[in-house]
Amino acid sequence: MEMKGIRKRRFSTGAYHMMLLPAVILVLIYSYGPIMGIAIAFQDFVPSRGWFGSEWIGLKNFKYVFGMPDTMKVIGNTLLISFMKIIVGIIFPLTLAILLNEVKNVLFKRSVQTIVYMPYFLSWIILSGILIDILSPSGGIINNFLQFLGMEPIYFLGEGGWFRFIIVASHIWKELGFDTIVYLAAILSIDKSLYEAAALDGAGHMKQAWHITLPGMRPIIVLLSVLSLGNVLNAGFDQVFNLYSPQVYSSGDILDTYVFRIGMEQMQYGVATAVGLFKSVVSLIFICVSYLLAYRIANYRIF
Repeated sequence: MEMKGIRKRRFSTGAYHMMLLPAVILVLIYSYGPIMGIAIAFQDFVPSRGWFGSEWIGLKNFKYVFGMPDTMKVIGNTLLISFMKIIVGIIFPLTLAILLNEVKNVLFKRSVQTIVYMPYFLSWIILSGILIDILSPSGGIINNFLQFLGMEPIYFLGEGGWFRFIIVASHIWKELGFDTIVYLAAILSIDKSLYEAAALDGAGHMKQAWHITLPGMRPIIVLLSVLSLGNVLNAGFDQVFNLYSPQVYSSGDILDTYVFRIGMEQMQYGVATAVGLFKSVVSLIFICVSYLLAYRIANYRIF
């Protein structure tokens, strides 16, 4: 009887395993299969010769990359833009979530949430087109207003000093709604009796937010901050690629756009793969460290 039960369980679970098989095959083909392309980083790769016919040159691609004058500048741009996004991406949604939590008018609260959440569903192709029109130095609404005030038009997307600000501001515009909802969910988990006790003691809204709301949200704030370190080298390829131009390469070029230009435009496939492999290894280290810190600080673990 026991053997029959075991066989029946194996048969029932085997059907589920067969249902998973197509997804596993797709993961193996599209996620693990491309890993073989790492070999290109160590070759003078020629597409017509393939992996096995291209010359093996060891670490020459890496030496060439780090010998280029623009490489360290690109890494610096990537880190600076990423950290700016991380810091501002915590402050603005957190502030908005606390303010919305104090709003008693449900209709107004839901309307604001909907409005700030809508850009999250739009691709960077659409948002970039909107930004280019708004910030245009010739007919954009911002520069038209500046000219109305008697000021000179500003080429926001063509000046290095403004470009980073536009990148970070547009990132907040797109991600604000989603991050705000995450923080609002954290606020809802705080015990309401704490607010009632604070109100009886004469604490106003500001003191309640400072002494109850923020401490109650600390675990999720720490968790999201620590986990964001894993994406510190992902400054947003689709966003930067659709907004930047050669005029702002010195301040806006990031690792992803750098790899794209080297590989797709200059057709230096081995060099581009070497840069991509460097980024992947460093990102893996950051992800491991971030999850370790998340476990130590916020007691968060995946497994």
